[in-house]
Amino acid sequence: MSICVVGGLGYVGLVTSAGLAELGHSVVVADADRERLALVKQGQLPFHEPGLKELLDRHLASGRLRLAEHLADGVRGARMVFIAVGTPSRTDGETDLSQVIAAAEELARVLTGRTIIAVKSTVPLGTHQALRRILEAHGRVEGRDYDLVALPEFLREGNAVHDFLNPTRVVIGGTDPAARKAVRELFASLDVPVIETTFEHAVLIKYASNAFLAMRVSFANELASICDASGVDVVDVLRGLGYDNRIGHAYLSPGIGFGGPCLEKDLLSLIRYSEGEGYEPGFLRSILERNHHQVRTIVRRAIDMLDANLYARTIGVLGLAFKPGTSDVRNSLAVRIVDRLQRRGALIRAHDPVANGEARQMMREVSLFDDPYEAAQGCHLVVILTAWDEFRRLDLPRLRKAVALPNLVDGVNVLDPLAAKQAGFAYRGMGRR
Repeated sequence: MSICVVGGLGYVGLVTSAGLAELGHSVVVADADRERLALVKQGQLPFHEPGLKELLDRHLASGRLRLAEHLADGVRGARMVFIAVGTPSRTDGETDLSQVIAAAEELARVLTGRTIIAVKSTVPLGTHQALRRILEAHGRVEGRDYDLVALPEFLREGNAVHDFLNPTRVVIGGTDPAARKAVRELFASLDVPVIETTFEHAVLIKYASNAFLAMRVSFANELASICDASGVDVVDVLRGLGYDNRIGHAYLSPGIGFGGPCLEKDLLSLIRYSEGEGYEPGFLRSILERNHHQVRTIVRRAIDMLDANLYARTIGVLGLAFKPGTSDVRNSLAVRIVDRLQRRGALIRAHDPVANGEARQMMREVSLFDDPYEAAQGCHLVVILTAWDEFRRLDLPRLRKAVALPNLVDGVNVLDPLAAKQAGFAYRGMGRR
């Protein structure tokens, strides 16, 4: 099938474009970001994602994947158009739909022939009605010029290529049976459950999924705090808990909390939508507040280990990306923690295996290093904030020699507490003993 992906050089857009090409479809990536276009044409990725460059190189060379600066060039001859633009949070937590609206307005001007418009971006309930009004305002008639479907994404950064090609389910929301059938056929080569429903139900499935995952993270962190207070090791507790088939082990790892471009944003959007509809979502708010508390917990531990005085103290931060496997520092809780430490006068030396480049663009007065031991040199405290495998394999005696004071906060529980203590560190994990 011939497909155009609007916003195709963003995270979701580029993974979707390369993934569709891998499934055998002809894809045009339409994006007005000339800097990113030039980068991809040179064979470079605008962000780190394992396995994506191989797909991109293969399908740019095969011709299944093409790049277009202008949407009209991508839409021409396309049976389906994916909207995969960003939907960031506004300052009040509501979803900013300006990019979706702009994409719909431009599509309304350039559509040629009856086209399926598949909304891949995460959008709140009611967005489909706004899109219909935009298209109708330009004389476009649903069922004649376009069909509208929701096709939410369930991609995990750092595992997105695998997730696209091995999905747990495909959710298709729309009213036209032929349009839903055409979308279903996109994934015909995959052995995957397909859920066909309304636009509204598809949207809420996406939000409910991310809210539930956020809840599991906050629950694990709540349990870790209880274990800290009671002298119990949370790892043993969660291991036993996860063997219950109704619960499982996924997303039950204590840490600094959930950050990144999805979980917090989508939880906030669902909260604001619920409030707008007259419902007070106290449970959802408690999940978010627990996440904010976790940031405060890490800062509090730093203060306690340095006797309440962070001024002019040097803190080594290992990990800036919001999770391992990605270079993404957008809405990273590690970045927020660094900011809070700096506001208390701390000097920061930091290292991330892949996110230093992106961090350098947004973090001021942070010294960034390519080596964790160099970052720790002369530090009064080391804080681990991203669960990279590299940090699990740290040479702890070597790290001990590098620091000025042997204080270590393991915010993501990547180290063995006993090994850290035997290396000479005063160690604090999250619910660890």
